[in-house]
Amino acid sequence: MQIKKFLPLGILFCSLLLIGQGCFGGGGSAAQSDPVTISYWRVFDGEDAFRDIISAYEAQHPNVNIDYRKLRFDEYEDELIRALAEDRGPDIFSVQNTKINEFSTLIDSMPSQVTVSEQQVRGTLQREVVLVNQTKPTLNTRQLKDRFVDQVIDDILVPVQTESGTVEVVAGLPYSVDTLALYYNKDLLNAAGIPTPPKTWTELQTQVTALTSYDAGGEIEQSGVALGTADNIERAVDIASLIMMQAGTQMTDERGRSFKYHRPRGFIAAGVEEPNAQVQLYDGEKTEPAINALTFYTDFANPVKEAYSWDADMPNSLEAFVNGETAFFFGYSYHAPIIETSAPKLNYAVSHMPQIAGSREVHFANYWIETVASNTDVSDWAWDFLLFATSEEQVPSYLARANKPPALSNLIGSQLDNEFLGVFAEQVLLADSWYKGEDWDRAEVAMLDMIRDFLFVDDVGDLIELAQRKVSQTY
Repeated sequence: MQIKKFLPLGILFCSLLLIGQGCFGGGGSAAQSDPVTISYWRVFDGEDAFRDIISAYEAQHPNVNIDYRKLRFDEYEDELIRALAEDRGPDIFSVQNTKINEFSTLIDSMPSQVTVSEQQVRGTLQREVVLVNQTKPTLNTRQLKDRFVDQVIDDILVPVQTESGTVEVVAGLPYSVDTLALYYNKDLLNAAGIPTPPKTWTELQTQVTALTSYDAGGEIEQSGVALGTADNIERAVDIASLIMMQAGTQMTDERGRSFKYHRPRGFIAAGVEEPNAQVQLYDGEKTEPAINALTFYTDFANPVKEAYSWDADMPNSLEAFVNGETAFFFGYSYHAPIIETSAPKLNYAVSHMPQIAGSREVHFANYWIETVASNTDVSDWAWDFLLFATSEEQVPSYLARANKPPALSNLIGSQLDNEFLGVFAEQVLLADSWYKGEDWDRAEVAMLDMIRDFLFVDDVGDLIELAQRKVSQTY
């Protein structure tokens, strides 16, 4: 990563003669009261989700116009990269948390201060509203850690090498942090006499056995859970990664630079040699957690296992859940509106992601970070808007309209009683992620290949080591 792309948060001094220009990145116009347009690109959320925030900011800064554009997910990344390369891209754009390093050359880090114009009322007898240039601090590392949950800090603080050593810069700020949760069909659980969804993976195995049925030919007629394969499972890599992390797999080396896996010499994975064995996900030092976790994950697609309830011929897991073909589906909060639009009468609910009994609770984070483009001409304005939009005073209006869990620690309590969001809010503090490389798409393909082939190779240890090498090449 080149220092000219991410500038240090620790730089504290700018020339007072340059008021009206940003100290970092693109700077800004010479006269801060001149008309300013901030172009903003995102996916999923329409402008209505930001209506209150944008209106409030523009009211305080009447010379500013926020030009918001929503793009389709399948076109977003290609169009963004092309537009930025042609110098017609947005000033602010969203990046998935696993792609911060991939987009590092396109991102302008947050400066220690910004200079913008704000409204002030002057005069006593004859009051007038004027625009006055204000230079104000942004957020330092301590303030960021006080405001955001731990996983956000781990993602947005990016180390950069300088002549004087390594410094951390702020790459962006998020509105929300989403986590994997368990969606379940209440009608199917009621029919099977199951009063509550599972809290542990062992309970899930037991319930899946009761919820799965087969036809006369042994084919799956009713699935208990959508789990075990690679290509027809929504966010299969996220789910498999979470189970690996819960089982104690060291996903990266000490520097967080590469997928890491070590197999003890002569090791045999627990449960592999006995077809109907219930795999124990955590067994101290007796099992290799990566193999054990992937064995557990693929057991649900293994016809010789008691937990068998899914296969590669099934439809996409979200589609199967919507159609009532599976009782359990693992998804994020953003899946809820898709489910409700596709099947408005489906009797479903959401529960916490299952955990390994007696082990540390871990959840998986997948979310978007708002960043400022490195070639923007309005860097100070863009960062000022993001600081405003992600603040504790403003971001609740977005969270309410978008129905999303918070990224700010202080807002978690406000959602705990929410019938739907409460589950996701409770999981945010224990959310984790692992990828810090520069090509998540290629790393994800390597992980999918590993999951896909796991049931069909003799040496699963070699398979995982191959995935390790492929993922490490993306760093």
